[in-house]
Amino acid sequence: MFEFSPSRPKWEQIAEIVTARIAAGELRPDDKLSEVELSAEFGVDRKTVRKAIASLRDAHLVVTRTGMGSFVTHKEVRGDE
Repeated sequence: MFEFSPSRPKWEQIAEIVTARIAAGELRPDDKLSEVELSAEFGVDRKTVRKAIASLRDAHLVVTRTGMGSFVTHKEVRGDE
């Protein structure tokens, strides 16, 4: 199980890890972010994962499609070069 820092919210740390995975190419454009898989990986409630995904959406790193899920955006949408 993942060890969280007690000084920062778990959702913030999860968002930071997912951001790093996107930057490293581990998560590619159009990859789906599964709330179930992320909650199991980090040992947190899905509500915590949803908050992390909302943060990633605000940063334009993911897009949420109603009824389909959340997906990594393309570099053009993120503003990456």
